[in-house]
Amino acid sequence: MEPLSFFAEAATPGDFAAARTQMALSLGWHIIIASFGVAMPAITLFMEWRGYRTGSVEYKILARRWARAMGVLFAVGAVSGTILSFEMGLLWPGLMGTYGQVIGLPFTLEGFAFFVEAIFLGIYLYGWERLSPKVHLWSGVPILVAGVVGTFCVVSANAWMNQPKGFDLVDGKITGVDPLGAMFNRATGPQSVHMIVAAFMVTGFCMASVYAVGMLRGRVDRYHRLGFLVPFTVAAVMAPVQVGVGDWAAHFVADYQPVKLAAMEGLYATERGAPLHLGGVAVDGELRYAIEIPNGLSLLAHWDPDAEIRGLNTVPADQQPPVNVVHLSFQLMVGAGFAMLGVAAIFGFIWWRRRGWLTNRWFLRAAALCGPAAVLALEAGWTTTETGRQPWVVYGILRTHDAVNTAPGLRTGLYVLLLVYCLMTIATVYVLRRLARDRPVPVAPQESDVATFPVP
Repeated sequence: MEPLSFFAEAATPGDFAAARTQMALSLGWHIIIASFGVAMPAITLFMEWRGYRTGSVEYKILARRWARAMGVLFAVGAVSGTILSFEMGLLWPGLMGTYGQVIGLPFTLEGFAFFVEAIFLGIYLYGWERLSPKVHLWSGVPILVAGVVGTFCVVSANAWMNQPKGFDLVDGKITGVDPLGAMFNRATGPQSVHMIVAAFMVTGFCMASVYAVGMLRGRVDRYHRLGFLVPFTVAAVMAPVQVGVGDWAAHFVADYQPVKLAAMEGLYATERGAPLHLGGVAVDGELRYAIEIPNGLSLLAHWDPDAEIRGLNTVPADQQPPVNVVHLSFQLMVGAGFAMLGVAAIFGFIWWRRRGWLTNRWFLRAAALCGPAAVLALEAGWTTTETGRQPWVVYGILRTHDAVNTAPGLRTGLYVLLLVYCLMTIATVYVLRRLARDRPVPVAPQESDVATFPVP
């Protein structure tokens, strides 16, 4: 297919950069909040179930406090998600005006999922002490389902941008639209699973890091230990799963987006038995200062140490993504991911053989750092995905600069958005800190529990 252009005049470089920056800021902010919307209901419901099952007051307190935090994060996520939906149409009319009929289905389903989530979250929050324990617990299940479904739908739309299917392009016009075919494209599986697993890792590690810091400050009562142990276990279990899912996603990129793979690895020339690069910086058309693992890239990408890997030089320079951004963000994602996997492995060994070490200060420091590391890996992963697709907004069909709004003044929108997100960040942190200080029921430490760190 020939690349399409829908505007007689192109946006100025400043406005084009402002539109891209605005979209990156909105997505980068929203994706963190959305991750909590996917995984936090599951962890909270588990705590509530354990509280009713065991009668433990600590489980019940944690579940109730986390439910209140869920309400706050849902509210700010609704604002940031609404901003993103407007940006899709206002900033990128060349995309949505033409291809909205192709990718409109997942956005519509996401809207239904959002309203289901909002309705049942209201019931869940209001229903404490007003509904029977069983009914209240079940009222939270649709929140979990809606969060996962909504995320799947949005990611499937993004996956379509990486692997556009479900339509025919005839003389520059869209025909033969198949919304289901577009939604369930080849990239949908690896991208959606990768994102959902990442959401559980981000949520689990971030929640656990709060309690790890509390334990480092001497709060080693059962309340803090459970607050740390449950979400950290969830994230630790997901860490090796994410390695497998990441390998699945990487094989997809190798098969269907070879130029992105070349940028991820800083590979300029096509070669067989291509090495795997650790670190390095692209300078003057070559990757320098990297540690090379012979035949590593060919082996990982195609399970063949002598497989051919296409280099960046197989496409014109104007069709190559910014190599350093893609390569370094990919390296950062992988490095942070394996660091978290290492901490998860240590956690598994400690739980198996040396449970008393769970209060070790060095382990708690590492666990506390897993929260920021998970967020960093998430942002680096999305940077790799989105920047690695450039210069295309619809891969191989529509260039990003041909989809942007050509109206003047896009920079003004960026400045306003920066102010809005600064205010939302400050307000969110302030409210969550206030909730953290308000512990409804004091729980005294139990000395015997400190040494044994019992199974909840």
